Amino acid sequence: PDVNLIAACRSATKAAELKLNETGATIVENLDVTDVNSIKRALKAAPGGVPTTVVCATGFVPGWNVLKMGELAHAVDNVGTKNLVDACVELGVKNFVLVSSILTNGRAIGQEKSPGFVITNAFGGVLDEKLEAELYLRKSGLRYAIVRPGGLKDAGVEPAGPIVLAAEDSAFSGEIGRDRVAEVVAEYALRTVGLSAIPMNDMPGMSMGAGEKVHTMDGFKENHVVEIIEKTSCIGDGDGCPSSPALGVDTSALKAFA
Repeated sequence: PDVNLIAACRSATKAAELKLNETGATIVENLDVTDVNSIKRALKAAPGGVPTTVVCATGFVPGWNVLKMGELAHAVDNVGTKNLVDACVELGVKNFVLVSSILTNGRAIGQEKSPGFVITNAFGGVLDEKLEAELYLRKSGLRYAIVRPGGLKDAGVEPAGPIVLAAEDSAFSGEIGRDRVAEVVAEYALRTVGLSAIPMNDMPGMSMGAGEKVHTMDGFKENHVVEIIEKTSCIGDGDGCPSSPALGVDTSALKAFA
């Protein structure tokens, strides 16, 4: 599609690692989400002015100092995301797609002691920090989609079945490849400006479940949360996997694309 794309990242090294120079995007290096001025500079770098849609896929890097993880998770996954939301509101961005995580709301849905919540949140309380950022976005006035993937796998790792889209707070375990998350997020971002109209089940590896109606998803009409995992990567047959019919798909999660 004919879009102006900005790819902002924390360093030139990261830009090279992600091969951002091959995307046709305007690359903004040295983005620091803890610095509001850095964010505004990135948002203003797009040809044609401030973008219509922003995708936030930030996350702190744990490192080896366990005593610093809580501080870093709070600074990046919580405050950093809030900074980005604030800058978007101030500069007139309309749509915001946030990449978060399954189990961010684990405490409220009885999953506080589940292995997935305990292990992930051990990294600086990152799920709690992400939840605060999600709640902040919901109250911001921006149109939003929150995409909560399961545990992330590197590209090239054998997929554990087709992608499953599940309703908010229904996927308690599971994994998904980073490249597949990127496909879903990109589709959300394109639809915010009406530039994509393929049925979600036409995306590579997407599964909508037997007998489920698939929306053509040619718009971005309401705020919502969707959780994504690979079909056979979740644990159990009810305690860990989405409980919707067939492959765990809840098509109500697709209302924004109806």
